[in-house]
Amino acid sequence: MPVNARQTSLYTAAQVRGIDRRAIDALGIPGIELMRRAAAAAFAALRRRWPHARRLALLAGGGNNGGDAFLLGALALREGFGVEALALTPASGGDAAQARAAFVAAGGRVTPAAAEAPLPEADVYVDGLFGTGLARPVDGIAAALIGRLAAQPQPVLALDVPSGLDADSGMPLGVAVRAQATVSFVAWKRGLFTAGAADCCGSLELATLDLPDAAYAGADADAELLDASIDGLLAPRRRNVNKGSFGYVLVAGGDEGMGGAVRLCGEAALRCGAGLVGVVTQAAHVAALNAGRPELIVHGVADARAPLEPFERATVVAVGPGLGQGAWGRALLDAALAAGRPLVADADALNLLAKAPRSLPPGSVLTPHPGEAARLLDCTIAEVQRDRFAAVRALAKRHAAVAVLKGAGSLVADAHGRVAVCPWGNPGMASAGLGDVLTGVIAAWLAQGFPAWDAARLGVALHARAGDAAAAEGQRGLIASDLFAPLRRLANAEAR
Repeated sequence: MPVNARQTSLYTAAQVRGIDRRAIDALGIPGIELMRRAAAAAFAALRRRWPHARRLALLAGGGNNGGDAFLLGALALREGFGVEALALTPASGGDAAQARAAFVAAGGRVTPAAAEAPLPEADVYVDGLFGTGLARPVDGIAAALIGRLAAQPQPVLALDVPSGLDADSGMPLGVAVRAQATVSFVAWKRGLFTAGAADCCGSLELATLDLPDAAYAGADADAELLDASIDGLLAPRRRNVNKGSFGYVLVAGGDEGMGGAVRLCGEAALRCGAGLVGVVTQAAHVAALNAGRPELIVHGVADARAPLEPFERATVVAVGPGLGQGAWGRALLDAALAAGRPLVADADALNLLAKAPRSLPPGSVLTPHPGEAARLLDCTIAEVQRDRFAAVRALAKRHAAVAVLKGAGSLVADAHGRVAVCPWGNPGMASAGLGDVLTGVIAAWLAQGFPAWDAARLGVALHARAGDAAAAEGQRGLIASDLFAPLRRLANAEAR
């Protein structure tokens, strides 16, 4: 596997354990050697991130994760650091026993962890309690240690995964360490990039431990991580073109009092280069939309008899922003489906589809948040969040469409099971109207000829990165229209 592909390939915990086994059994790399490499990579990261640190405290479990921590501690002792170790178990198993002995031989002292004992003072705490094999909620002494870590101000370095975080789902198993940095070993675990992982991992760093390509043979990644190479989908425009060359996005929605939703969606499509953008909305919104954004082609529909003609002219229909679930909204959704154009379905269009499932036109994209996804899948939000990867795959397969499951670490899936994970975005984007903007962004790329898989990945990536750019002045107070300027800049990155 090329080194750059390792930076974007995401695996399940079981797959990573399989890579470990191939390295040990087929390639003859001893397990203790892999542990030494992991410790060296983590210690180098610690020194790079916190160069003034001189006192470390290790929290070590009885397995390999604890062994990584003990070997890191041995390296630190040899470099003159003060190191104290708290151990969950009186002895360590397998290669970790050898690592623990090496720590003691280097002058380290191991203290049994106790539920009521305070943590030793340290400049950096090293979390080596649990690795990827944890499959039950954290309790007892381990839970008490994690609570104490959270209550103290010094930074935490997590080894492989923050202890208590499910490496597959990104959800805490009861409680989980909140680290300032995580060094993941061998390969990225998919759960590090979605759901609760956003609050647990801090800065992420991958150490592949110099494993050869043969160790990864046969381990097809479960998902991919979006990175800056997604910009390669964008090419400079030809010169001999006109507005018809870049598609017509029709936005359908904006029931009474919700005209802002369709304006945000329509303007986002314009800012991402759609040649024409129309809006079908309540007649009461026409004047305001014409005055506020005259580039939009606005059709007023006062009753539930939605005219089909604007839908038939469209290249893509973005349906759902401000749609409502009454007769008027249902009529617009019916017209959009009848036209047979690819849809980007959001908000109340998804809620209406959950109540009365319908086949979607080929090339369509769904963009639910977890609540909408739960309604579409007839399950609970907790069940969606418990395995976001399974949920987004189920949505894409059930609707024969590309699905975007929004949230921290948004996921994009197609009906064949491919999943891409977005590493960008910030809490400031938890604000009204941001979903309407995303709908318009994806619709713009569909209208410009991108396949649904590429349009959704590109749309999610640019939307999140625009949100990060807009948050440069602070996350609190970020509003949806703040994304328009950075969206236009990012959509033209290939021209720089």
